[in-house]
Amino acid sequence: MLRFRKGIEMTKVVKIRDVVIGEGMPKICVPMVGETISQLIEEANYLKGLDLDVVEWRVDFYENVTDIDKVKEALQEIRKVLTTQPIIFTFRSAKEGGQKEVSTSYYVELNKAIAATKLIDVIDVELFNDEKDVKELIEAAHANGVAVIISNHDFHKTPAKEEIISRLRRAAELGGDIPKIAVMPTCTADVITLLDATRITREQYVDGPIITMSMAGKGVISRLSGELFGSALTFGAAKKVSAPGQIPVVDLRKIIELLHNNLKK
Repeated sequence: MLRFRKGIEMTKVVKIRDVVIGEGMPKICVPMVGETISQLIEEANYLKGLDLDVVEWRVDFYENVTDIDKVKEALQEIRKVLTTQPIIFTFRSAKEGGQKEVSTSYYVELNKAIAATKLIDVIDVELFNDEKDVKELIEAAHANGVAVIISNHDFHKTPAKEEIISRLRRAAELGGDIPKIAVMPTCTADVITLLDATRITREQYVDGPIITMSMAGKGVISRLSGELFGSALTFGAAKKVSAPGQIPVVDLRKIIELLHNNLKK
């Protein structure tokens, strides 16, 4: 799907259910981090009443994540509650800030199996997997009408601007629908580095939506200013955060709308 966006030539958007990522205000995603099915159902019911656009199931928090059948059962229960909301399915590896580590073969098998259920709308695939595995997952997801975020997280530092741009470009070149990067700032300059890398990537290199953020307190501005700099989706917290720096979804919506309304002036 191609749309015209002011300041950028023809640009692609990613539509998942009724949510269009890549135009207008940044979309708000809230993670689910329940460890049991009962916790996940309770969480889903709570999220159902919030003003959000997308839900991310962080399945690495789930106690039975190493059993694909039980993951499917949990997903079916979540989908009974969240009947219309787009869902991102994410197993975040421990090396990128997640709760668990699994074998590469299981990681691939899990994501392929869940994409095949067609109960989710997006899978998150980490950039620093073997290229063959990344491409296999993209192909499997697309065959089932599922979009793909290609992600990278650095919880220790902010890479150089050129490196951030390079990783986002690489994610797009591999065939990901939405490149994503999250980095940790050690100073104010790191936040500016991330924001400018986002701007350059969107203006010069990637013709579709990207997701970027600078984490922790220093980086909160990057979670709010996506419409200006080029990040198409931001993560807010409901009850429990899944990454440092997430702010409550109610506050996030108010600030994003405030910025959006003033950008139009």
